[in-house]
Amino acid sequence: MTTLEQKLHFDTIIERVEKARLRVNDHHIVKIVAASKYVDAEAIKSLYEIGQRAFGENKVQDLMSKSEALDALPIEWHFIGTLQKNKINHLLSVRPHLLHSIDSIELAHALNERLERDNMTLRALVQVNSAYEESKSGFLPEVFHENYTRILEECPRLHLQGIMSIGAHVDDPKIVAKSFEMTRQIFDSLPGATVCSMGMSGDFELAIECGSNMVRLGSVLFPKV
Repeated sequence: MTTLEQKLHFDTIIERVEKARLRVNDHHIVKIVAASKYVDAEAIKSLYEIGQRAFGENKVQDLMSKSEALDALPIEWHFIGTLQKNKINHLLSVRPHLLHSIDSIELAHALNERLERDNMTLRALVQVNSAYEESKSGFLPEVFHENYTRILEECPRLHLQGIMSIGAHVDDPKIVAKSFEMTRQIFDSLPGATVCSMGMSGDFELAIECGSNMVRLGSVLFPKV
């Protein structure tokens, strides 16, 4: 794909996001995080050069290697995968802009302890399993609020920004929408929350219409992968 073709493709995605957000209201702002787990540093650089600034990785090792390779660029790095406790030190060495996926009290405590040791803080989201699927991580909706509050109180080094979820893995858009609407309802109840991260390449327009203000787009931004 030439640079011009890539720019035109990127613009069509921006237009789709814009149309979806305008169906919510004129003031609804949506941030795109480019999920770059299947592409190399050169592909990230190409997308950066046509305007994309935030990139998300699913694996800590990939985040480390790509951020090092692209150190000259002021990229806003997000970690959007499931974080294992034995990878915390490596993750914090990158100093990511935002961690999307706190999915247990144990992980929150481990992060807070490590951050305390180095006098650091970390912006983070707490994951909800609003689709009630065993394959997904995160707190179930019924216990989300109490656990979010507990992390706020017990882990002061974690600066919680809001919520993250993955839409239901089904073909029926009504069921997917129901999982997104559940996430949005929880988000609205969280004190001081500003980020509602939900929606990926296959369902981001629906997620935005249900209230998402941050989408994680991979294959739709990197169509040749």
